[in-house]
Amino acid sequence: MESIGAGTAIGEGVELESVWPGRNIRNGSGRGGSQGEAEVEHFIWGFAVALLAVAPIVVLLVRRSRAGGDRQARDHLGQLEELSKLTGGLAHEIKNPLSTIKVNLKLIQEELSELSSSFSGACERSGAGEQATRALRKISILQKETDRLEQILEGFLRYIDRSPLELAETDLNEIVSEMLDFYGPQAYSHSITLRQHLYDKPLVCRIDAGMLKQAILNLLINAQQAMEHGGELMITTGQEEGMAVLRISDTGPGIAPEKLDRVFDAYYSSRPHGSGLGLPTAKKIITGHNGSISVESDVGKGSSFTIRLPLCGN
Repeated sequence: MESIGAGTAIGEGVELESVWPGRNIRNGSGRGGSQGEAEVEHFIWGFAVALLAVAPIVVLLVRRSRAGGDRQARDHLGQLEELSKLTGGLAHEIKNPLSTIKVNLKLIQEELSELSSSFSGACERSGAGEQATRALRKISILQKETDRLEQILEGFLRYIDRSPLELAETDLNEIVSEMLDFYGPQAYSHSITLRQHLYDKPLVCRIDAGMLKQAILNLLINAQQAMEHGGELMITTGQEEGMAVLRISDTGPGIAPEKLDRVFDAYYSSRPHGSGLGLPTAKKIITGHNGSISVESDVGKGSSFTIRLPLCGN
């Protein structure tokens, strides 16, 4: 059997068995050529019919697969929503007895203090005074832990809250000014100097004022906790590419590069007693406003959180 060379034309009767094994096809006139052409034509038509027959089945299978995936995603989302409702209800149920415990601890503390003062001499002679002091100390520890547990529950309930936002056209500068007036005394008590530079024009956005204030407060408290020995907190607003921008920067120790990607993860905290819900809650609120929040940090110099919200009309 000859191979097809560069100088050989197929019309010269070269066998194409190497091209189509098992066939002796000649491209030429006569019966052999007609039979070969017919077989080629039959093959092409057969392949086309098979393709047309299989294609709808493949499309149907793909659609069913996608539908199954969408159904599984919807089921999973439904399960998450149900779990959110259950855990939210559980948190509310825990808060009620917790409040009762707090009230009773306060009452016990007051009664013990009164008894200790009334019988101070007798208590000292019998050694009961020292016992009363230890009991009061333990009650104080319990009160701190119940306060902390209550804060964790409140933070959790805020994080899972799915209440619709009550949006209204509001100047971002006004929201920031009100929050700084509210937070000012707390900053002063922690040796933090507030420095603000607000944009000289209104930054009108569709905002749920209460929710946005909560997000800003979370960022301020996060900065405060980062600056344990005081420092400076800079708050600026501006406009960039049709977005209102709020930037909150501190002079704390900064965040290590390997931890930056996790600061918005729920229950992640670099502090021993941190709830790990302040920043995730802030992000949830901001994204609910169709905005974004990002963080930049320089270890040893501080961190900067930037919020971007769409301006009205954009």
